[in-house]
Amino acid sequence: MPPDRGHVTTEHRHAAGELDTCTTSELVKLIIDDQETAVEAALSAQDAISRFVDALVPRLADGGRLFYLGAGTSGRLGVLDASECPPTFNVDPGVINGLIAGGDPALRRSSEAREDDSAGAHAELELHQVGAKDTVLGIAAGGTTPWVLGGVQEAARRGAMTGLMTCAPPPDTARADHHILLDTGAELLTGSTRLKAGTATKIALNAITTSLFIRLGKVHENLMVDLRATNAKLHDRCLRILCELCPDLDRFAADAILKKADGDLKVAIVMARLGVNAREANLRLVDVDGHLRAVLN
Repeated sequence: MPPDRGHVTTEHRHAAGELDTCTTSELVKLIIDDQETAVEAALSAQDAISRFVDALVPRLADGGRLFYLGAGTSGRLGVLDASECPPTFNVDPGVINGLIAGGDPALRRSSEAREDDSAGAHAELELHQVGAKDTVLGIAAGGTTPWVLGGVQEAARRGAMTGLMTCAPPPDTARADHHILLDTGAELLTGSTRLKAGTATKIALNAITTSLFIRLGKVHENLMVDLRATNAKLHDRCLRILCELCPDLDRFAADAILKKADGDLKVAIVMARLGVNAREANLRLVDVDGHLRAVLN
């Protein structure tokens, strides 16, 4: 017999009741209206999210990595967030990592049975040599997924800082250094945590990595300045940002400086603002761990 999960709030019946009697218009409105709870849940968890980010910043600055562990929707959201960090913040793909029960095939085809193995994530953690500098955040909407809880426990044994993000209170046996509770309650479609629990999880993950990399100097004002002009879209964005921060430049002059900076926007900005060459601009950025504001001030 499987464990009775009837106590888990994401498994409770929603007050909306008989969805199969609703019109399409009524269904769409119910689904969209119910998403407001996801935003409220994320807002209620902002202090816990902030504490997690504040603990994470010095660890990544010291060469640590962040690993997400999840199954099903939770795992896919972790992989999605991790995969978007390199193009957004120009970080190495190994800095933020998404691990999902069932491996990469589970991104397209569900592997529900894999989530029941409490030791299932151990091999992945060993493969990546997770250790004391690293952080592992388990993502489990209902808070009971054995693959996630077992992985977090193993990460702690390996010396990593641990976190657990859930959309329902986890069992008393779940242990982590940080707990982020996104209390979304009952799903409109009972137990379908790809709905508002998924939305709340996506909001929280966005908040974690965006705040993290802003704190690590990847952003100036609200601009993504840690960019390289590696394709036409990014080349154009680099030029527009360079012209905005250095208003004396026209687009052609900006392009000439960007080429001298080998396509590195942050280096090009320092060159243009301070009148130095690429080597000197890079040295000044290295001295302040890449924080552009510290160089320009």
